[in-house]
Amino acid sequence: MPLRALRLQLLNLRNHLLASPRFRRAASAFWPTQRIARARARDVFDLVAGFTYSQTLFACIELGLLALLRRGPRTIRALSDALSLDEDATRALAEAATALRLLQSTGDDEYGLGVLGAAVVDDQAVQNMVTHHAHFYRDMADPIGLLKARRHDTELAAYWPYAEGNDVAMDEEAVARYTALMSSSQPMIYEQVHAAFRINNHHHLLDVGGGNGAFVVSAAQIAPSLKLSLFDMPPVAKLAEQHLAAEGLSSRVTVHGGDFTRDALPEGADLISLVRILHDHDDDVVQALLANVYRALPARGRVLIAEPLAATAGAPRMGSVYFTFYLRAMGSGRPRRFDELAGRLKAAGFIAVHQEKTPIPMLASVIHAVKPG
Repeated sequence: MPLRALRLQLLNLRNHLLASPRFRRAASAFWPTQRIARARARDVFDLVAGFTYSQTLFACIELGLLALLRRGPRTIRALSDALSLDEDATRALAEAATALRLLQSTGDDEYGLGVLGAAVVDDQAVQNMVTHHAHFYRDMADPIGLLKARRHDTELAAYWPYAEGNDVAMDEEAVARYTALMSSSQPMIYEQVHAAFRINNHHHLLDVGGGNGAFVVSAAQIAPSLKLSLFDMPPVAKLAEQHLAAEGLSSRVTVHGGDFTRDALPEGADLISLVRILHDHDDDVVQALLANVYRALPARGRVLIAEPLAATAGAPRMGSVYFTFYLRAMGSGRPRRFDELAGRLKAAGFIAVHQEKTPIPMLASVIHAVKPG
């Protein structure tokens, strides 16, 4: 029997058994399989109830519950007064948060931070993303409609107007809003980059789509002799100039305003970085951008890509579920596997495509490639 046919036969047998109530009852009663059966039941329930977990986290952050417990445990009565909730509602939230390890019971009707609450309470990037997800939650209220609807007709598309090339919506308020959100989470990403790639082996870095310059600032600290440039849309470039001036880097960083889907990138850099850029855009834009980067680089110049990938080992849901739906709601882009990006880099002319290990690949993977010459 061909191997593929055998695999399909085994797959069908497995699915038939798992769908059988009789088999599930037997597996739950037989001690060698009890643990597996319970874990499978828990996984199924988590799929059913997962939205309540994320909304509990949202409530804890939006109400300021975690911040209230930063200095130590409080009673339900004290929390009720501080949150402007009645005691029953406060207790319900505290018990739900305890089950999620955001809180933990510290005594009779008293709660403090749990292990996950302690990890989140001072992490502004995570808190900003959770509150920002209010838009995403509304888009996901009808996932079938989201799959069927014309892309861009969503709250996230309005929040990220650049995703659909909406120049009209690129007003200062919108630019400042999403640039601040991006920059707050940037430290998590550039820590992965600097742990995996030595930028100080290069002479001149150009960060394309660099936002307000958070990655450039980190590069300036890592490599004091590195020449630096930043390229982003003109309204964003203005914010970058202000931020870099506040950091005392105006004389060291050259800021360029433009649209990388239409304008040539400035030449002179031997390293061009694309930090969380490619997954925001569709395939045709990605291929054109990589060609644009290739033209701007000198022979033996290098492109550096940092972003979460699909099919990431240990975190498959992050790329295949979260980013798939988030980017669809945003109206542009999709998560890609390493082999997909490697193929697009080679199609643009790059060689020696390599993926570096990062401390937390769920946050970002690092890929680099060389322009031959």
